[in-house]
Formats: sequence, structure tokens, C-alpha cells
Amino acid sequence: MPDETIDTLVIGGGQAGLTMSHHLKQRGIAHLVLERQRIAERWRSERWDGLMFQFPNWSVRLPEFAFPHSDADGFSPAEAIVDFIEAYAAFVAPPIRCGVAVTRLRGNDSGGFIAETTDGRVTARNVVVATGPYQRPLRPDILRDADIFQVHASGYKNPTQLPDGAVLVIGAGASGAQIAEELARAGRRVLLSVGQHSRLPRRYRGRDLIWWLAEMGIDQRPVEERGPSRLLPVISGAHGGHTVDFRRFAAEGITLLGRVSATRGGVITIAPDLAENIGNGDAYYATFLAMVDDFIAARGLDCPPDPAARARLPDPACLTAPLRELDLRTEGITAVIWATGYGLDLNWIDIPVLDANGTPRHRHGVSDVPGLYFLGLQWLSRMKSSFLSGVGDDAADLADHITARG
Repeated sequence: MPDETIDTLVIGGGQAGLTMSHHLKQRGIAHLVLERQRIAERWRSERWDGLMFQFPNWSVRLPEFAFPHSDADGFSPAEAIVDFIEAYAAFVAPPIRCGVAVTRLRGNDSGGFIAETTDGRVTARNVVVATGPYQRPLRPDILRDADIFQVHASGYKNPTQLPDGAVLVIGAGASGAQIAEELARAGRRVLLSVGQHSRLPRRYRGRDLIWWLAEMGIDQRPVEERGPSRLLPVISGAHGGHTVDFRRFAAEGITLLGRVSATRGGVITIAPDLAENIGNGDAYYATFLAMVDDFIAARGLDCPPDPAARARLPDPACLTAPLRELDLRTEGITAVIWATGYGLDLNWIDIPVLDANGTPRHRHGVSDVPGLYFLGLQWLSRMKSSFLSGVGDDAADLADHITARG
């Protein structure tokens, strides 16, 4: 590709980049979308085979494009989401080039930007970075020297990928919880390290969690009202969608552990925080139930009581007498899955817009560098900013901002 000039460059061809293109086209703004691999690449190559999307089918949508389904309250596999995003791309018909990576983004003397890519240079007056929040798998190095199979959740595919033996899953967020349950159902002995988490009900009083978030306006809560917690809720769409209950996990044979804090000679040290972490997750869960109850009472909604949602199984032995050390060899652990989340990878942006942690400085996606925008990040402007069905609202706002620049 020879050097070229475009009004607006969109970097990233997932749902964020596609919705951005859709809104730019509606406003008649000339633009180009660059995608380093394929459309929706992370949905294709960084998800496991049995992943079920955590949002019910009725809630899945992109701007002016509904998700096709036969079961509104069901949950769909990852490949159905890929098909949906591909269909949306055909609907939008964006000016996109796949297989072109941006290796450096810098400013130019005219107040615009130069993107150096694997296929030439692009000069743009505006740039929207729409590469998403899940860019760099985070994996602590405390088992760096252990002679054992290890894989991040982004590289896990299915139980047959792992050697025979017990499996240690480190991290009990949405991915870790669903993977641990999948392994246990496949007959594997599973140990699950549970750190700090926020647990929410899958359904309560006849409605799905996502319905309550929307009905109460919680998903529209602005980032300025976000609390100190940066934890994503532990929810699952597996097996028809059910509430993640770690006591139930233990009752079904999964051994719960506290946070993995250190290792030496194949022996892992476990922090004494399991009961605290489970208790904090329970408190978050109970607080949400109370919020829904108050909302129902205030609005006079006809929603039946749901006493089962507050039922609690007895504390398992692994919670009342938690392990403080774990010998990998003695326990027969042959594989470790790191479900420890992701970080941003924006070091290719050679513009002073990142803080010391590599996080972009912006307000609702608008950076303090004129013409540079971010889209698809968690809590970009509101709670639902990184939701599949929420990114389009931010894209519309940014498209309006770009239009106003003239």
C-alpha cells in the first residue's frame, strides 16, 4: 500500500471498529479501518471451544442490527458471536483492510497523525484507537521455573488439550469460573484459586441480570460515578446460564484455594484470604439483591419473590480449613490455567497520551490530543461501554465529536 491520506483512521476491526465505521459512514466522513488480522480476531482465536457468551440472546445487538436467535433467553457459543460480527461487517460494508498492523502512531507537523503500518504509511486528521480492552494476557511469573504445562485462558481450548492429571485454575473471574466448571464436568480434578471478585446472580425474581442492569439504569452509570472497584462481575452463560456459586463448585468436587502468592521448589504458598474473598463476593451479591428488591417495591413491579436466590450451601471443608501450601507433584497437578485477565498494549502509540501504567488519558474516549480518540475500553464513558451492545453509543458520540471538528 503506498502512502495515503485519509480524514479518519480507525485502528481495529472488531465490534468497536465496525460500529465506529458505521457511524462515520452515516455522517459522510471519509475513513479507513485497519485490522491486524481478521475481523473479530480475538473472538476467533483467543476463546475456548466451550465458551458461552455471558449475555442472553435478547440483549445482543449492534447499531441497527439485531442478533438472530431462536431462544431469546438462551446463551450462544462464541462461534455464533463471530458469525454475528461478520454479518454486521457485511451490513456496514466498512472500508477495511485486514492483515495490516499499525506498528507506530505519531503526530505530524500539521496537527494530524501518521500511522506506520506493515503496508505503508497513512496520514490522518483523526485517529480512533478501537483495539479493545483485552490485548495483552496477564500471567504472573511465580511458576516461571515449574516443569508443568501452563497456558493462559486466551490459549486454552478444551480439556483434551491438557495432560492427564489434576488442573490448577488460577483466577476465578468469569473465564476462570466457567473453565473450572468445564474441566470438572469433563471428569478432571480441579483446584480453583479464588481471589477478590464481585459475584452477581444470573437471574433474580424472574429476570436476567442484564435486564435488571438496564431496567435500573445501572448499565448507563457514568464513569464519574464508578466506585473504586475495578472487578468485573463473575457471571456465566454456560449450561443455560446459572449463578456462579463457589460453595456449589466445592460441593461438586472443585477444591477452592486462596490467592496464589509464591512458589518454591514446586510448592505453592496460598494466601490466607479465601474466606475473606468468598465473604466479599457474597456481600456484593447480597447488596445487589437488596437493590433489586428496593427497586421492585418502589416501582410496584409484579415480580415474584425468589427465596432460593438467598439460599446458601454449608461452608465446605476447603473453606473452613483452607490449604496454605500446595505441592504440585504430591497433588498430581499436571497443568495450570492462568485465568488472570488482560492488560492494554498501546506502546506503539508514540504520542504523550498514556499514563505511567500505559492507560490512555481521555474523557469519554476523547483524549487531550486533538483528533485522537479511544473506543471499546471498559468504562470508557459508562458501565456498558465495553459491552457488545453498548459500544455503539460511544461510537456515535465520538463520530459526533469528529464531525464537529469540521
